Amino acid sequence: MISVSTLLAFILASAIIIVIPGPSVLFVIGRSLALGRRAGMLSVLGNEAGVVPVVFAVAFGVGAIVSASIVVFTIIKIVGACYLAYLGIQAIRHRNDNLAKATEERPRSTSPGRVFLQGFIVGVTNPKSLVFFVAVLPQFVNRSAGAIQWQFVILGMIFVFIALLSDSVWAILAGSARNWFATNPKRISRMSAVGGGMMIGLSGVLLLTGNKR
Repeated sequence: MISVSTLLAFILASAIIIVIPGPSVLFVIGRSLALGRRAGMLSVLGNEAGVVPVVFAVAFGVGAIVSASIVVFTIIKIVGACYLAYLGIQAIRHRNDNLAKATEERPRSTSPGRVFLQGFIVGVTNPKSLVFFVAVLPQFVNRSAGAIQWQFVILGMIFVFIALLSDSVWAILAGSARNWFATNPKRISRMSAVGGGMMIGLSGVLLLTGNKR
């Protein structure tokens, strides 16, 4: 159904996209710094669980609509880029908001279910994943092999698995470095500003690429 070379190319493309810090990564880092590694890992699980419905939506409905209309595709791309730019600007504007959290001796009590749900919401509304599934994933589907929807699902779940591994590393590193950040809270401010700048840059890349379908 899916050739080995195509699968390897897709894994490489997915890894490159996932490594670029976006809303999910910044959310996981923020939760890990504020609440510790356990909350960070719960956020990761919730986030990736939120991506799963997006995979099925693209495979069995949204993907077909977008593929049939360049206008819809362009609108989604522009909306996604604008949303990423908005998140980047907000991250820069509010880069000092987490300073107080970093200096807390004890993390605020938050139920595991609530942490998971917050991660799920971020995952299901993450424009970077939607744009990737709509604009990039179809290029790796072998239409002559049939079962196109299930090829979408298989590739999408591979993407989710890679993201799970990558985001887990971020959660563990950020949770472990919580005390180090707390010794100099300004480091969090700088990290937020850099992350915001990267999201703004990503929004520009989003607008300038993917025009040829």
